Amino acid sequence: MNWGGGVQVLTSYDVSSLVIDSLCDQAGGQDVAVACFYFDFAAQKEHSPTSVLGVLLKQVVGGLDEVPGEIVKAYENQKKVLGGRGPRLSDIVGMLQTTTSEKRTFICIDALDECVAGHQVKLLGSLSQILQKSPGTRIFITGRPHVETEVRRRLAGRVTSVSVTPRRDDIISYLRARLDEDLIPDAMDSSLEADILKKIPDDISEMCVWLPTLGRVP
Repeated sequence: MNWGGGVQVLTSYDVSSLVIDSLCDQAGGQDVAVACFYFDFAAQKEHSPTSVLGVLLKQVVGGLDEVPGEIVKAYENQKKVLGGRGPRLSDIVGMLQTTTSEKRTFICIDALDECVAGHQVKLLGSLSQILQKSPGTRIFITGRPHVETEVRRRLAGRVTSVSVTPRRDDIISYLRARLDEDLIPDAMDSSLEADILKKIPDDISEMCVWLPTLGRVP
């Protein structure tokens, strides 16, 4: 998979998972880090920019042979603060700038549209700071069309959008396969199954994919 530059996006956990799996497969045996985060609508309040970037940092550092001294020192300093306060957003951004600048890194963020608007702005601003210090980093973001404006504004000059619409036949085939795996088949009659196969494909919304536009990645 060749990525042209800094940022990407898709929507649908299953589709983005294919991208993440592909990146992880290709990263095997190479000095490449892949970090990902999925925004869950049911846990919106818990997904602050600090917590999201903290999860990404943990994944990137977890793939290193040795934790950079700068990161160890930062965490030790925070332990000395009353109550053992965790690193602040600016601290985590700085740590990610350090780790991603030393290693080719792919950051995947799924369902950005489920991120609280205020948090979304800070998160995108933080990602922009990371890209400025780590131009070799590639970001893949998934989200419904309405978040494209904010992504373009916060990551100006780094984003190209491609609209992806799922085929109805593919959605129905997927639903049939999942219904066949139902562990309680008696809980659904033919009428309910027919309603599901009609309702869900009709309600599926358009997906957007933003493709990176920075330097070419081998």
